Amino acid sequence: MGWWGKTWRRTGAPVVSWALPPRCPACGVVVEADHRLCTACWSGLRFLGAPACAGCDRPFSHDRGAGARCASCIARPPRLAGVRAVVAYGPVSRMLPVKLKHGGRIGLAETMARLMVARMPAGAEVLVPVPLHRWRLWSRGFNQAALLGQALSRSTGVAHEPGALVRWRRTPLLRGLGGKARARVTRGAFRVVERAAVAGRRVVLVDDVYTTGATADACARALLAAGAASVTLLCWARVLAEDD
Repeated sequence: MGWWGKTWRRTGAPVVSWALPPRCPACGVVVEADHRLCTACWSGLRFLGAPACAGCDRPFSHDRGAGARCASCIARPPRLAGVRAVVAYGPVSRMLPVKLKHGGRIGLAETMARLMVARMPAGAEVLVPVPLHRWRLWSRGFNQAALLGQALSRSTGVAHEPGALVRWRRTPLLRGLGGKARARVTRGAFRVVERAAVAGRRVVLVDDVYTTGATADACARALLAAGAASVTLLCWARVLAEDD
């Protein structure tokens, strides 16, 4: 294997790189390395971070001071300890989860996870992906959230528990539903089947896109009921109110 590996690196790999060069995961133009976006697509991303709400991490237009919360969090404190998203959902950022979920481009999970690492909550103890119902998993062949969790675990060393939380009740597609309708159909749809994996631990719930928060809230409800110390969502993109 040593001889074969050296031979491949010297002769085979350059040929493959020439024939199949790395391409931008969003638009497909040739780029210098795998998992990198082209300059145009990178410029089209809106990265999220401070200043933001201390409760839900919704971005503020200006710094409101330490501990400031948005009106929604003041009126109804969220179950989640925060929503750590890399970018705002938009024309470029949506392409990666769409190609991952509906195009079967599972390598994009690594691309997204590499940028999600920087948003990993401090003190994270276990990664739990938002689960798919078994019939959805069977039809798609994979759970994109679990692929993200696996890639994040490899990069950070944080434990990954893809079987701790299950979607025991099948729910309809949430696309096109408003926040209240989503909350209604996801309520009670999730159960923790491995309590020891989450009890007393700071859980990071992993997903690709955060829309209205109904699914994440239902997952957090189940995890907290099972004894999780806290639940923070980590995702690739977040739909902001003005874009919803």
